[in-house]
Amino acid sequence: MRIRIVDAFTDRPFAGNPAGVVLLDTFPADSWLQQVATEVNHAETAFAHPLPAGGEADWALRWFTPATEVDLCGHATLATAHILRSTGAARGTIRFATRAAGILTATANEDGSITLDFPTAPLTEVEIPAGVAEALGAEPVATYDTGPHCGDLLIELADEKTVRALTPDHKALVQHSERGIIATARAEDPTRGYDFVSRGFFPRVGIDEDPVTGSAHTALAPYWSPRLGSDDLTGLQASARTGLVGTSLRGERTLLTGHAVTTVDGELLA
Repeated sequence: MRIRIVDAFTDRPFAGNPAGVVLLDTFPADSWLQQVATEVNHAETAFAHPLPAGGEADWALRWFTPATEVDLCGHATLATAHILRSTGAARGTIRFATRAAGILTATANEDGSITLDFPTAPLTEVEIPAGVAEALGAEPVATYDTGPHCGDLLIELADEKTVRALTPDHKALVQHSERGIIATARAEDPTRGYDFVSRGFFPRVGIDEDPVTGSAHTALAPYWSPRLGSDDLTGLQASARTGLVGTSLRGERTLLTGHAVTTVDGELLA
């Protein structure tokens, strides 16, 4: 059985967010899927299998972290679409049926990038929970709940330098959200090719810091678009690996655009 590692939201190897991708005939036991994801030990491993022709979707898709299954994942969806296209297993727009996020689509662009169509996260301003500022190591400007699909707290900080300098207490962060914390600020210099920065911390699902979180941008897009005066923006996730996510806010849907690169193509023996 083939297994690939794909770096997503980057156009070069060893940047962006690595994801495992396994194409199957059908989904085996959940325990096996979790064991593979734990063995791969990247933020997510995606598992997909083809669906009968004529339905509302072409492939079934699930995502697992090293610790648990998740309801929505952007970078592993991008990685899966990249593998389906690069191997010839799918052409045109690919429709994925997911467990909790409905139908997601992936469309290839002329420049080699892929655009994902995801549900926009509903944002609700909330009081900063007690202990979050201390755990994060910075004082929030504003705090928002991102709704059930993401399950994150979106926290705006004072500036880009503050986001980049964060050294959070991951153990303390575990208790403060359903999935994780997204810290963000507007770009210090938009001429550098991005409009806002973010970092994502998800210790509750086994990921202290995610290199590039596509799903978080379904919340970052509706947060920054009205503040920056444009429905089309570019976000830089300022992790050690870094990655760029193009966002296009389209009402209840958000388009996420990025490149992907296959770095490992091997055989799964177990």
